[in-house]
Amino acid sequence: MNTHIQSGPRVAAIVGTYLSGKTTLLESLLVASGTLHRKGTVKEGNSTGDSSQEARARNMSTELNLAHATYLDEEWTFIDCPGSVELSQDSLNALMISDTVIVVTEATPDKVVAVAPILKALDDYDIPHMIFINKMDHPDLSVRATLESLQNLSSHPLVLREIPIREGEKITGFVDLVSERAFRWQEGKPSDLISLPDSVTDREQEARTGMLESLADYDDHLLEELLEDVVPSSSEVYENMTKDIQQNLIVPVFFGSAEHDNGIHRLLKALRHETTGVEAVIQRLGISGKSTSAQVFKAFHAGQIGKLSIARILQGDISDGMTLNGERVSGVYHMNGAKQDKVAKALAGDVVALGRMDNAKIGDLLSESGNEKSEFWPDPLAPLFSIAIHAKERSDEVKLTSALAKVIEEDPSLSYGNDENTGELLLWGQGEIHLNIAADRLQNRFHLSVTTDRPQVPYKETIRKPGKQHARHRKQSGGHGEFGDVHIEIKPLPRGTGFDFADTITGGVVPKQYIPAVETGVREYLVRGPLGFQIVDLAVTLTDGQHHNVDSSEMAFKKAAQQAMRDCMPNCAPVLLEPICIVVVSMPNAFTSHIQRLVSGRRGQILGFMAKDGWEGWDEVQANIPQSEMHDMIIELRSITQGVGTFQWSFDHLQELDGKQADDVVAKRAESNI
Repeated sequence: MNTHIQSGPRVAAIVGTYLSGKTTLLESLLVASGTLHRKGTVKEGNSTGDSSQEARARNMSTELNLAHATYLDEEWTFIDCPGSVELSQDSLNALMISDTVIVVTEATPDKVVAVAPILKALDDYDIPHMIFINKMDHPDLSVRATLESLQNLSSHPLVLREIPIREGEKITGFVDLVSERAFRWQEGKPSDLISLPDSVTDREQEARTGMLESLADYDDHLLEELLEDVVPSSSEVYENMTKDIQQNLIVPVFFGSAEHDNGIHRLLKALRHETTGVEAVIQRLGISGKSTSAQVFKAFHAGQIGKLSIARILQGDISDGMTLNGERVSGVYHMNGAKQDKVAKALAGDVVALGRMDNAKIGDLLSESGNEKSEFWPDPLAPLFSIAIHAKERSDEVKLTSALAKVIEEDPSLSYGNDENTGELLLWGQGEIHLNIAADRLQNRFHLSVTTDRPQVPYKETIRKPGKQHARHRKQSGGHGEFGDVHIEIKPLPRGTGFDFADTITGGVVPKQYIPAVETGVREYLVRGPLGFQIVDLAVTLTDGQHHNVDSSEMAFKKAAQQAMRDCMPNCAPVLLEPICIVVVSMPNAFTSHIQRLVSGRRGQILGFMAKDGWEGWDEVQANIPQSEMHDMIIELRSITQGVGTFQWSFDHLQELDGKQADDVVAKRAESNI
């Protein structure tokens, strides 16, 4: 058996879909390693992870949960990642600094597609990983069928490390395909070594042959032995297995039940013997410097402690008081759920929380020089869903933007800003759950109550026919009066042209110094037309006018221009314009047929289908969809694609909207009095 042990602390991230049992697996690993004496549960709310108010309220992970453990004198950090696809930014960041990743899935072949984005990210970033098929204590579950479904999602060969032993319909243990030894599960304890049952001999030989053939694809000597019917030794198989896993050539597959601690000790042994150390992470991130460095992958704002920057130490040692990226480290902590344990010094490979690094951001590489960076850190996920957000108390408006900035420091897949068309403050994220959690954090961590609404759609309006108008503004109230007289012509322009202003004034009937004021008056009117929206795609020409030597002024001509626009525009056949988006929907091709209904149900038009580049078995559908129909589209898309469908979108063009839909939009605008 291979006994090579990696030097330095190591990191394993635990990822999987919602309800796959990741948090329970973390608890089982901590108990099996001796870190915990009693396993907590999500249901009872006493697990090491999921300690935040947001997580407890939802009975689900809402952020990364870290736990420091020791197993057979080796230091480990386990990172339990949120299962919701809307919270996948945390997961992606954790994967980047991990030595290995445990992908947790249930033995339900028709549902394993939900882990497809996870497996694709692991393949893309070349991160070694293993699969743990959970909840195998239930009857009528098939490891083989689940493995076949998973293989369709992975570009790496999935190699079964063990096969189940069944007694009736119940799985009671496993056979290790490398050592060919059989074990019976014991709840809360290591498995018992038993004699290999006759009932599994044929299946064991078939499965072991398949495993050896997979390994032989990467080792010529092993291939020669198989061709010559030479049975390789267990030590040789272990050596090949470890090499291939560490080089991310194959993905080993285990199974068990986290709830009943079945298969947990076997998983820990595989982690101990077959995973790489921090050196591989340094290479993966493209870090060339040799000085002390740490990669920031998460941030927390932890009350009186202040900001904590969670980082993997890649090189050197870090201690309290050191200066990294120009800032002094104020406290070095190991994280165990919500608890921080202060340590004097941490070593390369360790995951620590660094106190008071106020300028450090997720993705930063901290170093003594401050000049190093990670070459291959991923960009934040693009936003898919937004809400308009307001502080309940007007006096908290300034506090709101400060608190939002801190929430976004913790999760860069969130963003906020004022919409340039509507002026609303919008919070953007990955979905409704994601933004609801962010709103709860504003309340729970920053004591800031907010209200949220559906964002306004930035409708515009234009005209269908030209018009002419004369308007005069005259006011006399003692002293200098106000006088401005204008003649304007209005005509529609092609869609997307915008606004054009010109004049054909001759003879100084409107002095040159007042013509810009006329344009200003027109532009100010364009902010809200007769239908209640910004006016676009028209040209206004000042053709004639009059002035008064004493009473004329810029203000008077501006008001005259606005009056002319108010009088003329309703007679120019105003029409509502709605924004149309170009949308590219991505999903497994098993769900492509559903997209036609989704697009047509949102008044959209499909423009084309194509295979998604670099995604085996996935399609892309390009469509035009009105922005008013986009708000909750990601929710429906995930519902019909088992949570994995996504899209990219951008504004494409404005399109006329008439009939009852337009009437409803205009009426609602008038009622809102915005």
